[in-house]
Amino acid sequence: MSDTWVAVDLTSPPRPSHVPFASARRAPTVSVVIPARNEAANLPHVLALLPEEVDEIVLVDGHSIDDTIAVARIVCPRIRVVVQDGVGKGNALACGFKAARGDIIVMLDADGSSDPAEIPRFVAELLAGHDFAKGSRFAPGGGSSDITRARAAGNSALRMLVNALFGTRYTDLCYGYNAFWRHCLAHMDVTCDGFEVETLMNVRVAVAGLRVIEVPSVEHERRSGESNLRAVPDGLRVLRTILGEWLRMVRRPRAGRRPSAQAAVSRRF
Repeated sequence: MSDTWVAVDLTSPPRPSHVPFASARRAPTVSVVIPARNEAANLPHVLALLPEEVDEIVLVDGHSIDDTIAVARIVCPRIRVVVQDGVGKGNALACGFKAARGDIIVMLDADGSSDPAEIPRFVAELLAGHDFAKGSRFAPGGGSSDITRARAAGNSALRMLVNALFGTRYTDLCYGYNAFWRHCLAHMDVTCDGFEVETLMNVRVAVAGLRVIEVPSVEHERRSGESNLRAVPDGLRVLRTILGEWLRMVRRPRAGRRPSAQAAVSRRF
């Protein structure tokens, strides 16, 4: 068990549904990374809803056999397309993070389940001083019309395990809607291939002592096609990742650990 401390902010007023990215002299640049495999039918919807303030859109194609790339370029001529050099969502995101040029990086699914209109809320929390803005379907104000009872139960069990081992107080664990400053990349060091990637990132930003805030988010049903997620095999991959990261943490020499053990987690309700 780590000696994590957690700051939970329950007193801040609710944020408006749309928040301008910044009023500072120089607004940070924002990159949106979208991993996609055979999502030609869904991309027009997703790309059309991206806020105008997004500076860069990086589509990471997972060797699609449909017209994913062609559709993306027709709908959004300024999009940058990267073909992942491996397989799986984790590898796709790692390739996208490497290609992204923005000060802030936002992760967005290509299936239409994540609402691009929520991006300004994530960015606003980063501008308010947090390092990592973590979407949560189970925080007040969040929700999901896509997750099954079995997947929700599995997510809850794995989340409780992470909270117990790493001293966090996350309300969601396996959700792919997140935003962060690019300096977080060095701490996350995405080294996995599959759907365990969100868990890996959430654990590593906590162990690094970064300021994390949970942002309520509503997950919608996939617009068309079938998900590549496999509940049991991917759940086991998540479990192995959690245990592997815990062993990695406890074996680390105390002299090499950061003075503030884990993430200060706030929740904006």
